[in-house]
Amino acid sequence: MSRARIYDGRIVLTTFGSLGDLNPFIALARGLQARGFRPVIATSAYHRDTVRGAGIAFHPLRPDLDPDDKDLLCRAMHPRRGTEVILRDIVFPSLRETYTDLDACLRNTDVLITHSISYAGHIAAEKRDLTWISVVLAPIVFLSAYDMPVLQGFPFQIYMGRLRPATNRLLIKIIKFVTRGWCRPVRRLRKVLRLAPGKHPIFEGQFSPHLVLAMFSSVLARPRPDWPPNTCLTGYGFYDAAAEQNDLPPELELFFNAGPPPVVFALGSVAVYTAGKFYHMAAKAADMLKRRAVLIVGKDTDNLPAEGLPPNVIAVDYVPYSKLFPKAAAIVHQGGIGTTGQALQAGKPTLVVPFAHDQPDNARRLERLGISKTLLLRRCSARAMARVLDELLADADCINRADQIGQKMRSEDGVAVACNAIEAFLTVKKKRI
Repeated sequence: MSRARIYDGRIVLTTFGSLGDLNPFIALARGLQARGFRPVIATSAYHRDTVRGAGIAFHPLRPDLDPDDKDLLCRAMHPRRGTEVILRDIVFPSLRETYTDLDACLRNTDVLITHSISYAGHIAAEKRDLTWISVVLAPIVFLSAYDMPVLQGFPFQIYMGRLRPATNRLLIKIIKFVTRGWCRPVRRLRKVLRLAPGKHPIFEGQFSPHLVLAMFSSVLARPRPDWPPNTCLTGYGFYDAAAEQNDLPPELELFFNAGPPPVVFALGSVAVYTAGKFYHMAAKAADMLKRRAVLIVGKDTDNLPAEGLPPNVIAVDYVPYSKLFPKAAAIVHQGGIGTTGQALQAGKPTLVVPFAHDQPDNARRLERLGISKTLLLRRCSARAMARVLDELLADADCINRADQIGQKMRSEDGVAVACNAIEAFLTVKKKRI
């Protein structure tokens, strides 16, 4: 394979998951495309139209996602076992098929950019001796002993952030030991491909030895001594397809113009399918507060109370967060990293009701900033929502801090920083060949 072909401009980006996992890769791909590169996004076939609609070439990878499989989504969003379900029941069983699909896409390129759980990409990069760049979308992924995250499934997780780094390192060793059994399919595939067992794929094995792009804001986390030394903290990479295609629906514009800013309730692109009684509680909480509210409920009519909504509350299936959040008085959301970024950029106080995965950790980080409060799902009720929202909306310091952070976020350009880092790395690599 000719190494000179590295710089023909074709770059493959591979990701897996929800829109929160896809949109930053689309943003990065579009940034690279504007600089003359030819990006291809390899991911689940379910995202084909979204990727192509953004003007980016697409390559399908198994497994595909089925947003109508409510049972699987509920298990994937389980507050204790959700991450294990995604890895052990979805990602790892399909690893060989994913590798086969991705390998076909990589025949014409030597540059690969991977998502944290793109394990087939991590393996392909080593097998094909590719120029490999990895992307981290949330601080939790670094599992730093100096900034211990809130983790799923660990009953002592709320105390981790208060422990010394030495104690946290011991806990990290336990976590790695517990999760090592999940990764047998990775080790088996590496053996078939005649590769060494490698590092723990969920943790240090996912980081490129060449360049790691941390695509979140320094507002949420700053580099720590145990982050990979080749990490570039870029800031968020935002992409909101619907925001480029249309404005707010006319009925929503009328609603906004008819009174003071409402509270917005949103659950991202996955938790919205497993909302349970969340929107029932939201509507009741808004009514209790005599506050106007917008509920972004998706396409599941079961999300809405059968008795209808109070007159001060409106429900829509979806609205671009980048256009809706800045018009809110406060935002109630699940704490997904993408939704968190949009809320931060809007500069509004938030109430986070985390469901699973990185959401509890993101919630804690927002709370540290003094702009948010957290309400655990198992303790969530209309009365609790109303009480916490009332406190937030009466806190002038919280509102001012959120606005200041929003201004800082809007000054960041994560895509530009990431593209600069990629170009600089490729330039240095080319000079060494």
